[in-house]
Amino acid sequence: MADMGCSSGPNTFLPIWEVMEAIDETCRKLNRKNPILQVFLNDLPGNDFNSIFRSLPSFRKKLEEEMGGEFGPCFIAAMPGSFYGRLFPPRSLHFVHSSYSLHWLSEVPEIPLNKGNIYLVETSPPDVHKAYLNQFEKDFTAFLRSRSEEMIPGGCMVLTIHGRDENNDSSGNHSPTIWEFLGMMLNDMVLEGLIEESKLDSFNLPIYVALAEEVKDVIRAERSFTITRLESFHVSWDSCIDDRCRDTMDKYTKGKYAAKQESTWKHSRVHSPIMLFP
Repeated sequence: MADMGCSSGPNTFLPIWEVMEAIDETCRKLNRKNPILQVFLNDLPGNDFNSIFRSLPSFRKKLEEEMGGEFGPCFIAAMPGSFYGRLFPPRSLHFVHSSYSLHWLSEVPEIPLNKGNIYLVETSPPDVHKAYLNQFEKDFTAFLRSRSEEMIPGGCMVLTIHGRDENNDSSGNHSPTIWEFLGMMLNDMVLEGLIEESKLDSFNLPIYVALAEEVKDVIRAERSFTITRLESFHVSWDSCIDDRCRDTMDKYTKGKYAAKQESTWKHSRVHSPIMLFP
């Protein structure tokens, strides 16, 4: 299996753990021996793979403690590189996972002036939105095409994509985001003379938060995969706060805590988990 966009940190091994638990449970029900697993962790070459592998001993210890010695060997390796291109030999992957990575584009598209903004907002011209959508379609198509060549027939791919809600966001990518707030702060710095206005106007983030229908359109057009399941769900802005603490915190305390969390993207985030078969 391969985890595309694994990043580095405490959640890096979570997808592997979930897959291994599911395999272990299925094998127990069928009274079959657990398979040997080869897991590839993929991210850009600048990712901190060293810290990931320093935490491998504790991960293996947890496996032994919670799953016992009956679970088959699990070999973990890194595969640095962009997932918008080929990374593996043909027909070498049985399962591909990617979570919260595909909203990052391979590059900032060539766009008209997006004055005063660093991201798609309500005031962004239609041509800017179109340029971002075209780049997303190009990149996601390249991702699907590469994976279709690397996966075996009958394999499975599960993607969780940071998305937006068409019902509440008909204007484009307009909903309060951390990027929008960052743009506001940069505009304040322009007014204070700390940043040149021309530099702000020329800066745009390589991010596109797609609608579920836009994701489906690319999958259908590329034609290598069949969607077997697609769900959308909202995540509250204060989801990073433990359930036991949420009810006892006032709004100010919640906001202060959530603002410190890297996972706080939107006031109401939409995510689309997709299960695909080649």
